[in-house]
Amino acid sequence: MRKFLILCFCVWLGGCAREGRPVIGVIPKGASHQFWLTVQAGAIEAGRQFGYEIEWNAPALEIDRARQIDIMQSMVTRRLAGIAIAPVDRKALVGVIERAQDAGVPVAVYDSDVDTAKRVTFVATDNREAGRMAARRMGEILSGQGKVLVVGFMPGSASTMEREEGFLEEIRAKHPKVEVLEVQFGMANRARALAVTENALSAHKDLAGVFADNESSLGGAVQALKARSARGVRLVGIDASQQLVADLREGWIDSLIVQDPFRMGYESVKAIAARRKGEPAAARLDLAARLILAGDLERADVKELLFPPLEKWLKTGSQH
Repeated sequence: MRKFLILCFCVWLGGCAREGRPVIGVIPKGASHQFWLTVQAGAIEAGRQFGYEIEWNAPALEIDRARQIDIMQSMVTRRLAGIAIAPVDRKALVGVIERAQDAGVPVAVYDSDVDTAKRVTFVATDNREAGRMAARRMGEILSGQGKVLVVGFMPGSASTMEREEGFLEEIRAKHPKVEVLEVQFGMANRARALAVTENALSAHKDLAGVFADNESSLGGAVQALKARSARGVRLVGIDASQQLVADLREGWIDSLIVQDPFRMGYESVKAIAARRKGEPAAARLDLAARLILAGDLERADVKELLFPPLEKWLKTGSQH
């Protein structure tokens, strides 16, 4: 009975896990995309280095604000050693993040920003610059003119909204003859992204380009181009997967702008570990995005960035 009570007490504190180490919770927007699995791998590597177990828990849908809040509230109640979260919505997650900080559970925000300064750090791609990078590439391949569709993620998602804003700012400033249609949203659903792209192709026979600012929107957009055999429509996208890289290699996608999700996970856990030791952590860490063309795919550094050996971490990593 005494052993049982000790075990329960340790679990409540978040101080005992499979290996007797304190636990840091990591909450992504979703679980299925390679991007989030790579974040998980980075978090596990940092946990190994700094002495923490990683508890990974994700909503089934990347647009599920309520589920993210529930997951985080549970971690706060159990007093985990810290929490790293990629907020689905920049406003909806404010309350639970602030409650965590007030309860003494340090929070690192990664990938997508939130409207509160009550956090240890913010680790993310410079998303506005990633959008500008996409705009520069689009302007170049369209010779500065033509109609372009933007397929976004969802309203309220800080990271993708910044990409859209950066894209529009750069296009208007550098390529005023490019006409950008009203932004459409895929809502983390490839079928919906496919449908909005097909609708644009039907409504605008002269559509010249598509910018898709996340993995699911890009996956739907490329399927729409394939279905219409629309090789003349140039597609620029952010994020990558095995299939999207194959589409880049085959010419359906002009270029991919990729992030460093492994480092996002790593730096988020590292910042929490530093805070718990009473050491300083950077309030913000901007990670550079990178433009990848088909001709870059055989480079060793590009292969490592696109396809890190996830099995090295995820086979033994903690998944709850």
